[in-house]
Amino acid sequence: MLRYLTAGESHGQALMGILEGLPSGISLRSQYLQQHMRRRKLGYGRGNRQKIEDDHVDILCGVRHGKTLGAPIGLLIHNKDWKNWQQIMAVDPVPGPVKRQVGVPRPGHADLVGGIKYDHADMRNVLERSSARETAMRVALGTIARRFLEELGIHIASRVTQIGAVADPTPLNVPIDQLNAAVDERPLRCLGTEAETAMIAAIDEARTTGNTLGGIFEVYAVGVPVALGSYSQWDRRLEGALGEAFLSMNAIKGVELGIGFEAGRVFGSEAHDEMAPGDSPLQVRYLSNRAGGITGGMSTGQPIVMRAAMKPIATLMRPLDSVNAHTGEAAKAHIERSDTCAVPAAAVICEALMALVLAEAILDKFGADSMRELKPRIKAWVKKTRPTGEA
Repeated sequence: MLRYLTAGESHGQALMGILEGLPSGISLRSQYLQQHMRRRKLGYGRGNRQKIEDDHVDILCGVRHGKTLGAPIGLLIHNKDWKNWQQIMAVDPVPGPVKRQVGVPRPGHADLVGGIKYDHADMRNVLERSSARETAMRVALGTIARRFLEELGIHIASRVTQIGAVADPTPLNVPIDQLNAAVDERPLRCLGTEAETAMIAAIDEARTTGNTLGGIFEVYAVGVPVALGSYSQWDRRLEGALGEAFLSMNAIKGVELGIGFEAGRVFGSEAHDEMAPGDSPLQVRYLSNRAGGITGGMSTGQPIVMRAAMKPIATLMRPLDSVNAHTGEAAKAHIERSDTCAVPAAAVICEALMALVLAEAILDKFGADSMRELKPRIKAWVKKTRPTGEA
């Protein structure tokens, strides 16, 4: 079983992560990790924190001479901004009053309910851990899972399709394994130039008025073997695991697979994927991919297509009405350093989450302790189940 844990606060000393269960023999370089950590910092509308943190990842254990050992992999990301927060976030008690306490929650954030749940009068104890800063470590862990999948011919990519009310109608016109290279150099990781220009204008308006913007993005996986996941139990369904992973991401409020909610508005003939004979009875060809690559809890071998909606970030520079949790009086919400829009980064983060889910599903079906053991099993399965010529 693939397992991972993260630890650390937004302005604490560091973020820590452990990834356990990957086989030995995966090629992994520090440079590869850093390449994908930089992708998490992309996107027009990001705040000043991205200029402070370089998100350098130290691989502490589980990798030797560029190969995974099959042992737990330990990662560490030092927070460079810690030097400005050492007293505020100190482990031991500090003399005098504690600075930067938070008593007024932000609507849409974990502040209030987290303070109630864990009995924190100072809601900084909540926001430091519930911050999206934690996702830096999830990207690091997911990048290792991505490297594992790439060795098996599975590629993951994403793009932004909407910011606020501005949608990009451009169809996916780039092969999935080349998509990230096509969009990572663009301000909002869009395919459409005109739509992206309008999106930038919308973000500028939001920033000027002290507001924030969310959006929609798509995440794809190609080269996925047939029959990952299972229909046999609710918690073994592949779309369930992917949905859980995406919804565990900060500010994600909606997830679709394939045509998603549109399937509830059309006839069955417009919702399902017809089939045609392939090279053998097990190598069926699909004539469309409305299911998004998963049917009955299992992968079909088609590209997996997930869509997610990110709400606007809860910290507004022109704060919303709230309540002082100490006095019960009306107050304006707390302001914390934040982004105006982080949808491009959210797409990259969800790539990492998809990689972790698919890596676990691969190991669940094909189970192996080393890549030397695993690769022949998958090769034989793909040869038996995938029509000739399909990726």
